[in-house]
Amino acid sequence: MAKLKRQALLHYIDASFGGAGSPKWFLIGKDIDDMSVDLGVDMKTKKNILGETSVDDKGYEPKLSADPYYANPDDSIYEKLKDIAMNRKTGSDCETKILEVLVDKDEGPFDAWTEDVVVKPQSYGGGTEGVAIPFDVSFNGNRKQGTVTITAKVPTFTEGE
Repeated sequence: MAKLKRQALLHYIDASFGGAGSPKWFLIGKDIDDMSVDLGVDMKTKKNILGETSVDDKGYEPKLSADPYYANPDDSIYEKLKDIAMNRKTGSDCETKILEVLVDKDEGPFDAWTEDVVVKPQSYGGGTEGVAIPFDVSFNGNRKQGTVTITAKVPTFTEGE
């Protein structure tokens, strides 16, 4: 099998931010040419006076930066990003879910994971390309594995498969 192209790893944000009904998955990536989840490995290595090494593995603090994001009133995430940035929202007003999908075969269902996240705009403004609201997505636990089917570009997550 050939190496996976970058478009095989999809990141969606629930643009409803916990609203009623099914999640409204917004696909992150338009205008972005490089985006990765920084796992934020939290690990310390110590060497004692006997020359022995020990590793204290405290886990991960994952984060993703969506930069640039150009403000588009037609995007399902736009109103919420505008609200968080312009009204300086904090806490639960910034909480939603992420859906990560790995399209590594010809047909679904595809392996997928959801997790609680906090979405925070980094800034707003920008240059002549348009109004930019780049944002960070900090993973906040409650990770669940499952599968996704994608119909008419809309993902449907099923936990535990």
